[in-house]
Amino acid sequence: MGKAIRAAYGEAVTKIGATNDKIIVLDADLSGATQTKLFKKEFPDRFYNVGIAEENLMGVAAGLAYQGFIPFASTFAVFGTGRAFEIVRNQIAYVNLNVKLALTHAGISVGEDGGSHQSIEDIALMRALPNMTVIVPCDAIETEKAVKAAAEYVGPVYLRLARPVVEDVTKAEDKFEIGKAQVLKDGKDACIIACGLMVGKALDAANELTKNGIDTAVVNMHTIKPLDKETILKFNEKCKVIVTAEEHSVIGGLGSAVAEVIAGKNGAKFAMVGVEDKFGHSGNPDKLFEEYGLTKDNIIKKVKENI
Repeated sequence: MGKAIRAAYGEAVTKIGATNDKIIVLDADLSGATQTKLFKKEFPDRFYNVGIAEENLMGVAAGLAYQGFIPFASTFAVFGTGRAFEIVRNQIAYVNLNVKLALTHAGISVGEDGGSHQSIEDIALMRALPNMTVIVPCDAIETEKAVKAAAEYVGPVYLRLARPVVEDVTKAEDKFEIGKAQVLKDGKDACIIACGLMVGKALDAANELTKNGIDTAVVNMHTIKPLDKETILKFNEKCKVIVTAEEHSVIGGLGSAVAEVIAGKNGAKFAMVGVEDKFGHSGNPDKLFEEYGLTKDNIIKKVKENI
């Protein structure tokens, strides 16, 4: 079964809001798109639309956190991390406030909204901030767990949430822990480390590679910061190649984070699948993924080139 990750977020924050009256949801006039309308319907006295003013969105969230609330600030990822960056940096991360940035429509999968709305640098921006935790759930099941974990965690969290419907690749019984990767498939020859919408493609690639004699592991790196260095180093030692896969620029995202861990260490060869230092543009999401090389076939190619 599949569900849009943004819809799973709206449902999850509403569910958690029913058990914790400290949770407040704010939106920048996009509650239909971000699905915070679900929370608004159930808890209108704990929902605030600040209008098309993303800096104000983050500033109000910071003020609420100072008063002991747990604010979830929602808008599109490109606006929440980009337009409001200075407020996020100085009023939230710098003072380590308990604000949750639950930002939807991340990556190029926004599709027809075009390059101006497609965030391909947001992980780089957020993981560079001290005190900021960065989580990228891969499906609806994991999104619910991530929202719950973010609400329970004390400190700023960036939840990077995708727009499209995606098939579930995790299970309800799977454990979710901030900072601890999930090994979806073990393997000794190659390892694909993926996040978000690329996890499903990584599994497809690994299954095909394994059938062709290349025993391939898949790691769902749902937390980009703090990064699970232990798991990365384990596969760096046991495998011949590591390939990262992300719906983000190859500069500053998951690939860069993994490279920082294995730099200077003996072990696997390394390659990245991601957006190659380009902006996005308007188009069908599936066709954009093909154009930018965010595909099962490109992951397979990178593994075979380096094995």
